[in-house]
Amino acid sequence: GNQRSTHIGLYDLQTKQNEHLYMFEKNLHIISCSINNERTLLAVSFCQYTEEERASQLLQSVSKYLTLLIEIHPINNVRVLKAVDSCVRVQFLYPVEGRNASRESRLLLVSEDKYIEQFDIHVVAEEEHKVVIQKSGQLPRAKVVDDLVWAQWDMMEQRLFYIVPKESKSTLRCVQFYPDENFNSILESHLDIAVNDTQLKLVNFGYDYCQDQDVASKSLNLQVFTSKAGGFCVCCSLVSDIPHEIIYSIYFLHKGYNKTFTVSLERTESHELKEVAFMNLDYYVAAYLPGQFLHLLNVQHPDLLCYSLFLTGEDARIDTLQNCSIRSPWVSTVLACDAGSLYNVSISDSALLQFLQKSKRDCERLAAMHCALLYFQHTEDLEIQIIRWISENLSTCHSFDPIQEFIIASLYCRMCPEIQNLDKLLPYTSLHDWIGVVPGVICATDIISLPVLEFQNSKGFWEKLNSNLESVKYAEPHLHYHSNALRREWRNLSEEVSESTLFGLLFCSFRDFCLFTNQREERRATAYLRNIFENAKKYVLVSIIFTPSYFAQARLVPLFEEEDYQQQLLMGLMVAQLKDHLMRHLQYVGKKKIDQIVLDYVANLLNLVHRIMKEVWRRYQLHSCIFCFDERGTAGEFAVFHIMSRILEAANGMCMPLPPGFHTLHLGLGVRCLPLHTLLHYIDNGILQLTETCVRKLLKDLDDTEQNEKLKFSIVMRLPEALGQKVCQYWNHPINANLIARKYVKLLLEKLGNRQCSRPISERLSIPVEFLPLNYLTNMLAEIEAQGVHPYEKQDHINARFVEETALKHTMTLLGLKYS
Repeated sequence: GNQRSTHIGLYDLQTKQNEHLYMFEKNLHIISCSINNERTLLAVSFCQYTEEERASQLLQSVSKYLTLLIEIHPINNVRVLKAVDSCVRVQFLYPVEGRNASRESRLLLVSEDKYIEQFDIHVVAEEEHKVVIQKSGQLPRAKVVDDLVWAQWDMMEQRLFYIVPKESKSTLRCVQFYPDENFNSILESHLDIAVNDTQLKLVNFGYDYCQDQDVASKSLNLQVFTSKAGGFCVCCSLVSDIPHEIIYSIYFLHKGYNKTFTVSLERTESHELKEVAFMNLDYYVAAYLPGQFLHLLNVQHPDLLCYSLFLTGEDARIDTLQNCSIRSPWVSTVLACDAGSLYNVSISDSALLQFLQKSKRDCERLAAMHCALLYFQHTEDLEIQIIRWISENLSTCHSFDPIQEFIIASLYCRMCPEIQNLDKLLPYTSLHDWIGVVPGVICATDIISLPVLEFQNSKGFWEKLNSNLESVKYAEPHLHYHSNALRREWRNLSEEVSESTLFGLLFCSFRDFCLFTNQREERRATAYLRNIFENAKKYVLVSIIFTPSYFAQARLVPLFEEEDYQQQLLMGLMVAQLKDHLMRHLQYVGKKKIDQIVLDYVANLLNLVHRIMKEVWRRYQLHSCIFCFDERGTAGEFAVFHIMSRILEAANGMCMPLPPGFHTLHLGLGVRCLPLHTLLHYIDNGILQLTETCVRKLLKDLDDTEQNEKLKFSIVMRLPEALGQKVCQYWNHPINANLIARKYVKLLLEKLGNRQCSRPISERLSIPVEFLPLNYLTNMLAEIEAQGVHPYEKQDHINARFVEETALKHTMTLLGLKYS
């Protein structure tokens, strides 16, 4: 103040006001101060005089620095804790929130002489919550650590990280302070960082501009960040001998490796180069050099470089942080040391979407998409924007499939927060490696030893970190569920179980199915077949739940609630394998909970596919009554058909089921949009699948013009036998009737087998035919029918009479005669 006094206040974030705590009646250079949890004690460390004052006033016998413990409620006694010539930082320990006021406070003293000690301060309560320090001589104290070169205080979790030199390497340790205990060394990790002959560097123990400027060039630029998911990162800026080159390392201790990045800067004056600043954004760690770059590194999945955003130029500019004298005291905060201002830091969703839309490189697109989904936790509006971007950029992404990445990453973000360790078991990407590079950045990866943990019954972060370390020990990449095994099993099952037996697989009794497939399924375990069978029947309900009728407010996409036996079987197989995978690693969760997880996973998968289609349908302004064949498709319909083809391609690549009605709608759009030869090419190559709903509607709705007849014949000739028998009856055409009659006679005679037929009864039919071969054939077929041999039980109009009439019509047509 102007009256040569020094005031200490406590700023309240809620009221935006300072609460006055204490005043010194002279100007002091305060180095550090801290208040206890009950706001009754204040610790202050300050410089009593400058070097000039010491020389002029002959104060050799007076200590330069003084550390005081002051009673402030009420203002009363003052105790001297330290009177030394080395700088001291003070920090009260805080119990967990909700704990009742304690009669004991604990205070850390961090000395410039490279040691830290703890003072135990006992107080006596008086009236109206007033307290005084208990008069018991010297305060009890204990040495916490000695001979350290770097230390960082974690205020939120009450942890002390520090580094001690050890031969050519250094050792990082962590001390955890507990509310009701003393303290405990809980972590030790060896780092390949040179720390010899360095001055002590303190992080998050307050900021003294003059001192920190002097220390900066002689100490480690290093910071430790932890995340709520059990991530543990050590960020360190290294010295480079090459001008215009910045080197920094990120030690991902929870993964067992570190990555060293070398960034070549553009033309820059050497005096402008400053040290890299690091920021903690929980899911991401940021390395920031103003005017040059902003590097966001994914903490949970740092293995692939394409999941990290490297921004340069205008994209890397943070308006309020234009220098590197900043610290990140806790998650998503930044202290601008020069200005003394504290900022909340977060990733802007609008800026991220703009970056995604204008990006020209696959690595930037992929990183931006994953960042949006992971950081913003599947916000609906954000998902819509990403889907729109995907629909516009399907052909611009060359090294990854954006639909696959969107579905897998969205499923990962939706499912993993529910169950601990589920993030280590579900896939988070469709990529296995990344061969691309980030321009201007060189990355080197080194395996490091895992940290050693020593704790008992510790929950929260330490438990999650330990779980991450255990996953690394057991080869984490192999823990993630992968579709390769599902694809192999689906291929084998598809080859062994034909299309005609799928209906029986899903809806006949298990005993009948086993009898039917016994010879071909001898190599397969009966219990495994039963599992697939039951899953296929049970999870049909998922398809029914997540049809458009479930989304009553936005029924845009005309998906049909139909039975898609292949997709249901694939769903059952996927459920069986995903259950087995989770049961091996989540046994403590319980079978019922795992069943629910798998159900949610499949339901969300179908939901995401429907979300994509709904947004595409809305974008091209298509209506729900588009499923007809009396006119050609529009440009919008062709665009939607192309996107559906890419969805199908993505689904086949991941071997995942699709919502019921997808193939019917896809085929319908294909009929409307494609020329006949292209349509047939798509059908023959499996891009379009013939479904009963679509083929039946096509045969019934289209008239028999020459062009339509060609289309219908081409479709009918490509139908599987079982499906052809069901839908061909809907086409009232002589040649189609001839095909049906031929198949009927063939099947009837095959079913007759070696059984003897009695002598055909003459004049059994109402209209006798003079053509004796036909007369004999129809009489024999009628006799076989009378014996109960009938291949088309559900089609009563197909019988010997139908065969006779079809044969007569066909013969008259060939002879050019009129049939009456």
